[in-house]
Amino acid sequence: MSLSEVLSIALMLTLILTALSGYPVAITMAGTAMFFAGLGTMLGAFEISFLSGYASRIYAGVMKNETLLAIPLFVFLGHTLARTGLAERMLASASILMGKRTGGLGFCVIFVGAILAATTGVVGASVVAMSLIALPSMMRAGYDKSLACGLVSSSATLAQIIPPSTVLILAADLMQGIVLRGQLEAGLFTLQPVSVGDIFAGALIPGLMLVAIYVLYLGWICFKSPQKCPPLLEDIENSVNMQQHIQNFAMPLLLVSIVLGSVLFGVATANESAALGSIGTLLMAYFAKKLNWQMLKDIGFETAITTGTMMFIIMAASLFSLVFRGLGGEHIVEHFLATLPGGLFGATAVLLIVCFILGGFIDTFEILLLTLPIFGLPLIKMGADPVWLCVLMGLVLQKSFLMPPFGYALMYLKSVAPPEIETKHIWAGAMPFVGLQVIIIGLVWAFPQTATYLPNMLR
Repeated sequence: MSLSEVLSIALMLTLILTALSGYPVAITMAGTAMFFAGLGTMLGAFEISFLSGYASRIYAGVMKNETLLAIPLFVFLGHTLARTGLAERMLASASILMGKRTGGLGFCVIFVGAILAATTGVVGASVVAMSLIALPSMMRAGYDKSLACGLVSSSATLAQIIPPSTVLILAADLMQGIVLRGQLEAGLFTLQPVSVGDIFAGALIPGLMLVAIYVLYLGWICFKSPQKCPPLLEDIENSVNMQQHIQNFAMPLLLVSIVLGSVLFGVATANESAALGSIGTLLMAYFAKKLNWQMLKDIGFETAITTGTMMFIIMAASLFSLVFRGLGGEHIVEHFLATLPGGLFGATAVLLIVCFILGGFIDTFEILLLTLPIFGLPLIKMGADPVWLCVLMGLVLQKSFLMPPFGYALMYLKSVAPPEIETKHIWAGAMPFVGLQVIIIGLVWAFPQTATYLPNMLR
């Protein structure tokens, strides 16, 4: 093994150890990359010329990247829904329409979680909104605390996999570059690009499979232990009329149709659909008299912070992957995956296990930016479908939001949960849904058609 390869392995181990010790991963990625670039240069194992293209790489790959424009727009959309109370009205109306049935509130939480996922793509906004709205109603109805926490947190994390997930947008952007490199290295100059629409279409069926398995699990709970999910008994039928309830539920569904349908059927790009969704949400909030200038300023400020943080992570990850490739680490990974038993499925399993482990300690965007540039090209060369690979990673990263003790969805929920909700209730409620997610991951891993059928049909 050459000195440069030894340094590439040391670079990866150093990153993992420093990240697990609690340092911010974005700073860690950039810092370790610069340290090992300098060390490799002094030892003659790294060509400093690799770094000369970093500025142009950031300018072309980040600053001028039109695909990434969809991220702040969808983040803005999500914060608008949460801040203006439109999500609250939708869930309240759904509760009135279905809450007086056994498990009705739970089914509402699942369906509203799916709708919010299909309009915002932002997990944090969904978790906070649904925790503030749904948990008090479920507690008043006498729901089991762990079941209520599991339903809220797992349904909110559907925003991670159901389009237009911001993670899927970033995965699509990364995969476009990986597929382009793979095709050029293979001498295929008739390029077959992977679009955001392809990834969205690929994630739709697995996302709906998650919704279905959540519904089946809650139905089983209703049958076996109905006392854990009793009907809502308080008299709320006359709070607003039925027409208003239907309108509160129908408008977000219309928004879903505009945002998701326009991308899937090629009517609009992801950026255009995100812009349409943002404008539609603002109009809904305005006509509902829920929007004011101060709120709009707060939404813009929160969007800027979220987007700025993500861009910093992307730039740090780009530097890390550049140094890692310069040290020859990509060839080590390619050789390692090629020698594993099980071929492509065995190699994919390694990637999923790595993401599973990292998901307990670092943010999903950081995991994606760390693993996909390293594992993506070797797996593509082994025959992995890029859409299938992105969807699998999205599912595993979604699970990391729910996995105790560091799942971000669990932390968001705890921060806004009623006082009677303890950490033990949140963790106990999440674990059955983690198991359900693992089942869906296994099905998509074993049957790639679940992710590739719809994109192939729509092309």
